[in-house]
Amino acid sequence: MPLFNRHQNVETAPVVEEKPVKRSSTLFGRRNRSISPARTTTHHSTTTAASNTSPHRRSGLLHRRDEDPSIIAARERVMNAEAAEREADKALIAARHAVKEAREHIRRLEKEAAEEARLAKIKQEQASKMSKRGHMLGRHEHH
Repeated sequence: MPLFNRHQNVETAPVVEEKPVKRSSTLFGRRNRSISPARTTTHHSTTTAASNTSPHRRSGLLHRRDEDPSIIAARERVMNAEAAEREADKALIAARHAVKEAREHIRRLEKEAAEEARLAKIKQEQASKMSKRGHMLGRHEHH
């Protein structure tokens, strides 16, 4: 009985191991007919038995409908973790961008404050000069 197969009534025939037979150099062709008829028959009957019970089954490959529920759950968890990592990467990029913008804003504020301080200093110096000139006025009042 296959380990992850849902169809439990399928019986598999034992596979007979033989010494490797030298095959032709073609990719799919079998030109050497030295394979025993018993092995060919066994393979054919196994394929036929599997085909009769499950017409949609493909040879030896696991498909999603044939997978174990724990494998499906693990795949979903991995896919969810990958999605969470993508979201975390996006959040990290957004956070870095926000930090960069905040630092630029602070630099602009510092420059603006420095400029305002420079202008205030100039204004203070001018006001001080005016005050001195203002004290000189009224010399005719003190008789």
